Amino acid sequence: MEIRQRADACPGVFATHDAADGALARVRLPGGRVTAAQLRELASCAEDLGDGELHLTSRGNLQLRGLDRDDPRLARRLADAGLLPRFSHERVRNYLASPVPEVDDLVAALDQAVCAEPELAALPGRFLFAIDSGRGDVAGERADVTWCDGAFLIDGTDTGVRVERSRAVAALVTAALAFVASRGDAWRLRESAAAREAVLAAVRPLGTVVEPVEPPRSGPPPVDGRVVAPWFGCLSGARARVLAALVPGVVVTPWRSIVLPSAHPSLAEAGFFVDPATPGVALSACIGSPGCAKSHADVRADASRVAATLPVSLRAHFSGCERRCGRPRSDHVDVVATAGGYLVDGQGFSSVDEWREGRE
Repeated sequence: MEIRQRADACPGVFATHDAADGALARVRLPGGRVTAAQLRELASCAEDLGDGELHLTSRGNLQLRGLDRDDPRLARRLADAGLLPRFSHERVRNYLASPVPEVDDLVAALDQAVCAEPELAALPGRFLFAIDSGRGDVAGERADVTWCDGAFLIDGTDTGVRVERSRAVAALVTAALAFVASRGDAWRLRESAAAREAVLAAVRPLGTVVEPVEPPRSGPPPVDGRVVAPWFGCLSGARARVLAALVPGVVVTPWRSIVLPSAHPSLAEAGFFVDPATPGVALSACIGSPGCAKSHADVRADASRVAATLPVSLRAHFSGCERRCGRPRSDHVDVVATAGGYLVDGQGFSSVDEWREGRE
């Protein structure tokens, strides 16, 4: 069990993180849902107050970088756009959800219920809820508590508890309240056996108990014109406005892609990935240097340089240091910059070019 020796420092809008390129703010999007009007305001905030980009995260949220931490305008503008419904709960609104309309009502109800519980303002910023339609897309992301088409999961594992859809939100909120009351110093349920037992005891009366089974695991949907992705999950203000002009709203996924209500293959002309056969589509990377002082390399530049020579299907994540920020849950090649070069799945290379040449 991991013992936390420091306070939870997950960034938010009011508690920003100081990076080498300025302050970083994370904007929580319930289930990744964001309207066209909100997307336009986020784009304007990024351009007026930050580095001009909206950075997609591995939890289906957005980050703004290059901010002035003492500038109060961001919070005011996001509140006016409806993106901060309850200031006290701003950092705990961490919800993954299948990017399908069938769970939109559950996502909205969960957000409302969480924000209505004063005790849940004490949730750690790492605690993660998930609602899976049964497709198995977000069930594999190891959220602390997941409702997966009736099955109640803890850390991605079926508990055997079955909860009807009408009680799904109640089960998730009850679980979170039990975690707050029993967590001690733990940030995640996986860190405390006592908290896990307390959560199970609280949720069992809301459903029935059966033999646990392996949950479905479908993984992320591929880009196909309805699912699109910006390079390295960086959405410029201009590209955000292109999306906002096409559709009433989008879903930002935890795989740094964006789901639209219908297919728009022409978005390739705006710089989006729309075809799974495009070089670089399966690559991801942390911000790297110069944005992060801890990074040993400009990993995005290195990844871009070798992208065209790698197999299109090769899923790889480039990290600037051993923290591996933003790495995907799914299987991938682990490319980590070090002071002396790169480690690729633990094997040392002087550069990514040497690794690439070894593959040819």
